[in-house]
Amino acid sequence: MPHRLVSPRTASPQELEALVHVLDGADIVVYHFEGTITHWSIGCENMYGWTPEQAVGQKIYDLLATTLPQPREAVLDQIKFQGFWQGEMIHRHKNGYDIHVAARCVLVNLPDGEQAIIQTNSDVSPLRKAEAAVRSREAHLSSILDTVPDAMVVIDHKGIVQSFSKAAEKLFGMKGEEICGKNVSTLMPNPDREAHDDYIGHYLETGEKRIIGYGRVVTGQRADGTQFPMELHVGEATVNGERIFTGFVRDLTSRYKIEEDLRQAQKMEAVGQLTGGIAHDFNNLLTVISGNLEMVEEKLPPGPLRDILKEAQEAASDGAKLTGQLLAFGRRQPLNPKQADLGQLISGFSNLLRRTLGEDIKLSTILTGSNFDVLVDSSQLQNAILNIAINARDAMPKGGKLTMEISRVQLDADYAKMYPEVRSGDFILIAMTDTGIGMNEEVRKHAIEPFFTTKKTGSGTGLGLSMVYGFVKQSGGHLQLYSEIDHGTTIRIYLPAMSGRTMQPAHEEAGAAEMPLPQGDETVLVVEDDRRVRRVAVARLSSMGYSVLEAESGHGALAILKDNRDIALLFTDIVMPGGMTGDELAQEAREIRPDLAVLFTSGYSEPALAAKNIIPGAQWLRKPYTARELASTIRELLNGPDREFPHL
Repeated sequence: MPHRLVSPRTASPQELEALVHVLDGADIVVYHFEGTITHWSIGCENMYGWTPEQAVGQKIYDLLATTLPQPREAVLDQIKFQGFWQGEMIHRHKNGYDIHVAARCVLVNLPDGEQAIIQTNSDVSPLRKAEAAVRSREAHLSSILDTVPDAMVVIDHKGIVQSFSKAAEKLFGMKGEEICGKNVSTLMPNPDREAHDDYIGHYLETGEKRIIGYGRVVTGQRADGTQFPMELHVGEATVNGERIFTGFVRDLTSRYKIEEDLRQAQKMEAVGQLTGGIAHDFNNLLTVISGNLEMVEEKLPPGPLRDILKEAQEAASDGAKLTGQLLAFGRRQPLNPKQADLGQLISGFSNLLRRTLGEDIKLSTILTGSNFDVLVDSSQLQNAILNIAINARDAMPKGGKLTMEISRVQLDADYAKMYPEVRSGDFILIAMTDTGIGMNEEVRKHAIEPFFTTKKTGSGTGLGLSMVYGFVKQSGGHLQLYSEIDHGTTIRIYLPAMSGRTMQPAHEEAGAAEMPLPQGDETVLVVEDDRRVRRVAVARLSSMGYSVLEAESGHGALAILKDNRDIALLFTDIVMPGGMTGDELAQEAREIRPDLAVLFTSGYSEPALAAKNIIPGAQWLRKPYTARELASTIRELLNGPDREFPHL
C-alpha cells in the first residue's frame, strides 16, 4: 500500500526547542534542509558521543559520516515532495565505530520561510549483529549440510517436508522445491507410504517411540520409482510450540553390495576348502582303486573280463580328472610355477584353440605392449584358457568372434576398494571376449560355483570356470567376469607381473606417476550404472579440478545434457540397463551437441566393441583404468587439435 503524503507543519524555533527539551532523552536531531544542525538532544549525545555544543552548527552528514542506502539527493527529494523519509543508515560514533540506525525524517516549515528536518534515530546495531550472526550460522550450517554425505529431511508434525538437503536431492533424485510442502511419505514405497501418517499420529497421541532416537534400516523410493535400502535416524525438537522431526538418511546400496561380494567370496572360500578336501581324499581312494585294477588286469587273459576291467579303469581315470578339477577350484592342486612370457605362451597356444573352436568362430589374439613375464604353471594356465574358450564356443552356436588380449595393467587402491578380494599392484591381464548370447544376472552370480552349469544334462560338469577361478586364486591373481544378454561375455584373468625385469614403458609410467596428474576445469558428465564405479570416477575427476555431473542411465544423461550447455565431455559406460547403451547415448548426445567430446569405458575387451567406430573422435578406456590413464585421456580429448566433429 503506497504511503500517503505528509504536509509539512510550520514550527517556530521555540516550538522546536520545546520539542527537543521535552523529549531530551530520545535520539532527536533537528537540522536545516542543507544539513546544518540546530538542535541536538541528550539522547544523541549518549548515542554518538558528541555534546550539543560540539554538534550544533555542524553538517550532520559530515559529523556522523552518514552512509545512506541510496544517493543523498534521492533521500532529500523524497523528504521534499512526500514530507518524510524512513529507512536505515549507518552513522559514525565519535570514537570511530559504526552505528546502524533506523531513522525517520519529517519535514517542517520555519516562520522565516526556511525548512528544517526533524530526525529520530533508533540504534539497531545489536539487531544487525544478531542477524549477521544468524546468517553466518545459517551459512555455516548450510555448508555442513551440503557437504555431509548423509541426506537430511525435516518434517513437521503433519509429515510435511520443511527442508531437503543437497544430499537428499541427489539420493532421491528430486529437487527440494519439488518435495517441500508435500508429505514425506512420497519418499516411501507401500505399505509404509499409506501407514506413515498413522505412525506420527500414534506417537503424538501416546508418546510411544518406534523409530525416534533409534537407527533403523528401511526402504526408500526415488523419484523414478526405484527402491533402495537406507539407514534412517530420526531426532525430535520443538520450535515455536510445534514439533519437528529431523531424519538423517544413509544409502546402504553400496554397503550391501560390498557385503554381498564379501559373503560370496567367503562362500567360495568355504566351498573351495570343502571340495578341495573331499577331492583330495577321494583322489586317494581312486589311486587305490586304479592301482588294484591295473594289477588285476595284468593277471587276466584277453577276453570279456579284461574288457570290463578296462572300462572300470577308464571310469577311474575320468574320476581322477574330475577330482583334479575340484582340487583346482579348492586351490589344492599341485602347481609347478615357472617364469613364463604370456605373450609367447598364448600365441603358441592359439593354433590348438583354433582347432577347438572350429571354422565358424574367428579367433583374434592381440598383444598390447611387451614384457608379459609372470610366475605361473604354464600347463594349468593353458588348461584354464582352453576351458574359457570351450565355454565361449558353446555360447556362440551360430558362430562369432573370440578375442584374446594380453596387456600390462595396474590395479590401484580405488579399484581394490570396490572389490574386497582384490589387491592393488601390477598385473598381466588376459582378457577373453566372445560375441555369444551372454549371461543374465542370476547366471553371473553362480557362474564360478562348482557343478553349476546351464548346459544340457551330460554336456558338462559345471567345473570349467570354477577350476579357472581356483587356479587363478592359487596363483595369486584375480578373475573377473563381465556379461550382458545379447552382448557377449568377457572373462579377465589378472596374474601378478614379475618385478625382476620391467619393460621400458613401465619405467616411463613409473616416472610419470611421480608427475602431478593433468588437471582441468571443464564440466564432465559421468554415466555409469554401477554406483560404486560411478562414485570412484566422480571423486577422481573432482580431485583433478573438473566440475562433475553424474547419471546412472542414458535417458537421465540426456536430460542433464539438455539442461547444461557447458558440458565439455561425456564419459560413459557402454553396456547399461534401461534400454539405451553408451554408444546410443553418445549418438543422441552428438545430435544435441556436435562438438561434445566422448570417452567410452567398459569391462569388455576393447576390439569387440571399439570396432563399431560409430562415434567420430571418441576414445576408449578399459576397466579398470588408473587415475593417470583417465586424466591423460581426458586432456588428450579436450586439448585435441580438432574439436569439431561431424554431425551424425
